[in-house]
Amino acid sequence: MRTASINRDTLETQITVEINLDGTGASELDTGVPFFDHMLDQIARHGLIDLKVKAVGDLQIDAHHTVEDTGIVLGEALREAIGDKKGLTRYGHFYAPLDEALSRVVVDLSGRPGLYTDVTYTRARIGDFDVDLLQEFFQALVNHARITLHIDNLKGKNAHHQAESIFKALGRALRMAVSHDPRQSGTPSTKGAL
Repeated sequence: MRTASINRDTLETQITVEINLDGTGASELDTGVPFFDHMLDQIARHGLIDLKVKAVGDLQIDAHHTVEDTGIVLGEALREAIGDKKGLTRYGHFYAPLDEALSRVVVDLSGRPGLYTDVTYTRARIGDFDVDLLQEFFQALVNHARITLHIDNLKGKNAHHQAESIFKALGRALRMAVSHDPRQSGTPSTKGAL
């Protein structure tokens, strides 16, 4: 089983993430930030990744540390669960629509952190959630998972739909990238390592 359990305990947050890449999409999410839980659920459900996240953070300040640090821990868990990458597809991509919104996410399990986004949200807040925090989450995720991630919101008028289509596409792109390629026995790289 490709699983991992990672804990991070700082003065600002205490976070535990458990992940199973060969799951069914089951999730138990409790970050104290309901909209963020809803987005993480998209990764689990559409990626068929079992995901448990428990985060206690300094929400009396704002959600920044909780969201960013969850990205750190999820990235570390993803990297550990993926392992040596032998036999994996490596690349994943998906276009996900949600009503009027359409997003494209492309992922490479490259071993090199890189985040490239083209997203202009139509509102600065979704409920009381600051959309700037999504960039912080993705940056922390790619830095600690050591993946390359391209995110493009191609269209959308509703900020909730824009964000949710991105997370759905991310789940499906990860699902593709971490899948086993029966023709690939080694590391999917001309370097022989990722």
